[in-house]
Amino acid sequence: MAILTFAEALRDSAPYSRRHLLLGNGFSIACRPNIFAYGKLYEEADFSKLSPTAKLAFEALGTQDFERIIKVLRDARAVLAAYGGPTDLLKRLEDDANGLRELLVQTIAASHPEWPGELTEEEYAACRAFLSHFDSTYTFNYDLLLYWVHMHTPEGVEPSSDDGFRKSEDNFDAEYVVWEPGQSHEQNMHFLHGALHVFDAGTEIQKYTWRNTGVRLIDQIRNALSKDYYPLFVSEGTSAEKYERIRHNDYLAKAYRSFCEIKGALFIYGHSLAENDEHYIKRIEKGKIERAYIGLYGDPNSPGNKAIIRRAEKMTTARRGKIPLAVSYFDAATAHVWGK
Repeated sequence: MAILTFAEALRDSAPYSRRHLLLGNGFSIACRPNIFAYGKLYEEADFSKLSPTAKLAFEALGTQDFERIIKVLRDARAVLAAYGGPTDLLKRLEDDANGLRELLVQTIAASHPEWPGELTEEEYAACRAFLSHFDSTYTFNYDLLLYWVHMHTPEGVEPSSDDGFRKSEDNFDAEYVVWEPGQSHEQNMHFLHGALHVFDAGTEIQKYTWRNTGVRLIDQIRNALSKDYYPLFVSEGTSAEKYERIRHNDYLAKAYRSFCEIKGALFIYGHSLAENDEHYIKRIEKGKIERAYIGLYGDPNSPGNKAIIRRAEKMTTARRGKIPLAVSYFDAATAHVWGK
């Protein structure tokens, strides 16, 4: 099996009318592995406010992946409920799953780089160059890195991408900007599972900004968390639970519909095609994309990469009788997303 370089994949994709990008956690890990890797988040998490049992599941399964444990706890609750398990145990499992979800948000916010200046100009330039190859960007990540790159332009130059947020027509002087379906027609950057700086205020979707307040974005987010205001953040355990959450939020549902309609070529960087994101992987499988270029890290024969390849091959066979889907692989390291 041939593994292309990123440059070769770009040249190969030239015949397609549009190129799209799907980012996973590997995008953030490549920038700051000491912060965004699952193990680092686990090390930084303060479990003291949760029940003593919340941490035991990590130890029992030998993992530091929050989303996996949230899924396990909710699956266990569902099975025990079917078997008539005791009410107090069912409640404890549910409480631990919900508590871990909130802890994940808090930990990402607490350990996040303090301000955009912690990224170098070389990192910004490299990432902008990488993103410039794509007509639209979709990300599963919750952190601020993609947004910082989006906003980090030379003075007087507006961002080339559009996240759909605008000044509120009803409150033009608000310290935040809002997202409305009617004003998002040009949107080409989507946070598929929400983000730290995006809040569901009930009647509107708000985005915290530095420009309107002069207060660092991460400080605004931490202040909101201290008041028990939580960002729009889809970290439910299973793909089905995530999909249910998406369907009940205008912003997330619009991003989902947008992804379903993309055509041409799709580049996937930093994502393992994991089962808990099956609701989006299925959309590639059943959608209109003609060619997928999937980034692999390291040895193509490693267990993780073999699992990615198996899932990708399944996507191609599922397209029988429809628009064919071809899959190629590229060496993710050759993309030099952050100039490294």
